[in-house]
Amino acid sequence: MAGQRLDNFLMARLRGVPKSKIYRIVRKGEVRINKGRVRPDTRVQAGDLVRIPPVVKPERSTPTVPGDRVQAVMQHAVVFEDDHMLVVDKPAGIAVHGGSGLDFGLIEVLRAARPEARFLELVHRLDRDTSGLVMVAKKRSALRFLQEDLRQRRVYKHYHALVSGHWPVSVSEVNAPLLRYEMPNGERRVRVDVDGKPSLTRYRVLDTWQGYSLVEASPVTGRTHQIRVHCAVTGHPIAGDDKYMDVASQRAFRSQGGSRLMLHARALEFRHPEGERWVRLEAPYDTAFNQVLAALSR
Repeated sequence: MAGQRLDNFLMARLRGVPKSKIYRIVRKGEVRINKGRVRPDTRVQAGDLVRIPPVVKPERSTPTVPGDRVQAVMQHAVVFEDDHMLVVDKPAGIAVHGGSGLDFGLIEVLRAARPEARFLELVHRLDRDTSGLVMVAKKRSALRFLQEDLRQRRVYKHYHALVSGHWPVSVSEVNAPLLRYEMPNGERRVRVDVDGKPSLTRYRVLDTWQGYSLVEASPVTGRTHQIRVHCAVTGHPIAGDDKYMDVASQRAFRSQGGSRLMLHARALEFRHPEGERWVRLEAPYDTAFNQVLAALSR
């Protein structure tokens, strides 16, 4: 686990504990590494002493098991698989893992559908409302290899986003530091802030319509909500974004039949854990995404 983020480290050991509670005990300083206060993104190292307070898991009379239908949907969404890993074209609206009021997410559904699998772990994450390609490791060695390549920026992700307004061709990248913060209701959001982490996204215009642009966004760094905030800070928020798009623009998008966040993890390029050959995968848009583009093209 050396090099793993503290929040991921804790989630693996406190299964069943809501993610919000895990972040809360870290924020309050109840989790310590080598007797010092830490942040959720602190990376654990070999030899670290991690102190975790007593945590009571919420009792459930009967655990919620993903139904056969959702298991079949997720199995059908697998676009690449071998002995080391698999890649899933995650549908919009499904979280990558349970917690924060969700009984299960993508990884729990895959585990339920594959009871014989001894190891299945997410390599990286996607927002719940974002669709597209997600890597899942089937071996610990593959997980370590792929996460190290992510840290070294050797994994290339390309997203397609429908944004409000006409994206200037001259804006080929957004380089703005991002800081996570908490709303009064406990919801976590991200804003551009000089005290934030360095964040860089490269952009390319793919198509334009009346009032909207389709862009390819390639994040160089991997911050929470990075593409969404970088689009919003340019004045071109992603259509359907209920966190970073203003109410009037959101209402206008809904009036045109928009029903989802128009962000899709379209393509993925990575070195395979065995043999280090390069793999490139692409995922088509779903029906809702295609319907919006078709309506704009009329």
